[in-house]
Amino acid sequence: MNNKSLAQPLLIALLAAAVLGAAGFGLYTLGVQRGRGSPDAAKAGETAAPSERKVLYWHDPMVPGQKFDKPGKSPFMDMPLVPVYADADGGSDTGGVRVSPRIQQSLGIRTAEVKHGTLSPQVQAAGNIAFNERDQAVVQARATGYIERLHVRATLDRVAKGQPLADLYVPDWVAAQEEFLSVRRMQARQGDDIATLVDGARQRMRQAGMNDQQISQVEASGTVQPRLTLTAPIGGVVVELLAREGMTVMPGAPLFRINGLSTVWVNAEVPESQAALLRPGSAVEARSPALPERVFKGRVQALLPDVDPATRTLKARIELANPGALLAPGMFVSVSLATPVTHGLLVPTEALIQTGKRSVVVLALGDGQFRPVDVEPGIEADGQTEIRHGLQAGQQVVLSGQFLLDSEASLKATTTRMEGAGPAQGAADKRYSGTGKLEAIDPDAVTLSHAPIPALKWGAMTMEFGLPAAGLPPGLKPGQSVSFEFMLDKEGAAVLTRIEPTGKAGTAAATGSPR
Repeated sequence: MNNKSLAQPLLIALLAAAVLGAAGFGLYTLGVQRGRGSPDAAKAGETAAPSERKVLYWHDPMVPGQKFDKPGKSPFMDMPLVPVYADADGGSDTGGVRVSPRIQQSLGIRTAEVKHGTLSPQVQAAGNIAFNERDQAVVQARATGYIERLHVRATLDRVAKGQPLADLYVPDWVAAQEEFLSVRRMQARQGDDIATLVDGARQRMRQAGMNDQQISQVEASGTVQPRLTLTAPIGGVVVELLAREGMTVMPGAPLFRINGLSTVWVNAEVPESQAALLRPGSAVEARSPALPERVFKGRVQALLPDVDPATRTLKARIELANPGALLAPGMFVSVSLATPVTHGLLVPTEALIQTGKRSVVVLALGDGQFRPVDVEPGIEADGQTEIRHGLQAGQQVVLSGQFLLDSEASLKATTTRMEGAGPAQGAADKRYSGTGKLEAIDPDAVTLSHAPIPALKWGAMTMEFGLPAAGLPPGLKPGQSVSFEFMLDKEGAAVLTRIEPTGKAGTAAATGSPR
């Protein structure tokens, strides 16, 4: 083998090593540039970086009511302050929430617009048919007599106007009629000289209880008419029958009571909460299960001033036309009462959240933001509710999922509502106890490493406490195990009310219960 054949493989190997080295250096340089970033790339990155989020304030999550205008370490806990951003959910003081479009779709949130409109609510009520007491007549005896014959013998018998009811024999009429007929015969012989006597005899017949028609009948027939036929003054049914054949009746004694059926009353039970919507004269439609194909029309006659204490209903007296006397007393009917038309802002009734103490709707503010607002609802009809205060036309209200949104907004707004009076205001009169280790003593505070305080949901941590008003007990030194009691002041800072050594090393368990 010659030298030329040995040098050729060696040259090839050297060239391959040089190429691999150059490639490795290039990859390394590219990686460094990508890792550190070139000036141009950094400039492009700065241009593409999103704008900084606006910070409203900084706070300690354990004492959320205290706000700070710059970052730093919490004066209450051994932890840094946390920023609250303007675009963060619940970062505003409106008590609203932000929901992503995906969550909105999962919750099936629907909205509707607040609009101006009119409502004509229908009050539905149930009632019973009763006789119209204003369509009633009483038949009495106008003279002493005897009932010879009854034409109507049972109550609730139907009678027509002018139908005979009973025949009475009246002895007192016989003498008065005979006197009248005798004077009339004398007048025929002697002329008008005794006209005054004729008028007197006619008056005595009236005093005996005869009416003008009966007197005319005696005068026309020229014979005594001792019997009287009582007739029905109106058509209807006999609701009271006090006459019997053969009995003696006295003047003014009631014999029959007749009630008409051309109109009837409905005594409808209206809830007292809806009674204010009714007015006398309001139109009414009534339907009876016995006559499902018929609709009876009428009007509210009166609202009776009597509330049933058991059902809390007010009785509305309704007068219905009763063609053909189809409605009978005692029938059950359902009535629909029209009320005056109301104009105002309307929202679907399903948008309202009724808590018993307040009425709430959830507003859709756009861009995924929602906020509950208190409203004053008015009347409700056809699935729409009048809103008297709290909304404006054009706003969007949530129709489904609003209960979940209101609950979430209430939780978000709890901190905001507490901030108005300071977070420690509700707990200012409470004292909490725990155990821990004294780390340091400063002129105006002590540093303690304490175990968890469950009553405040504090975990184990090292934090500063204000000195008790009576000062520290003598002999207290850092490193000692102590039991302590503290309260939160108006600023939310923890201030000791008692501290004493326990004589044990380390950190003991805390009770953490308010006293």
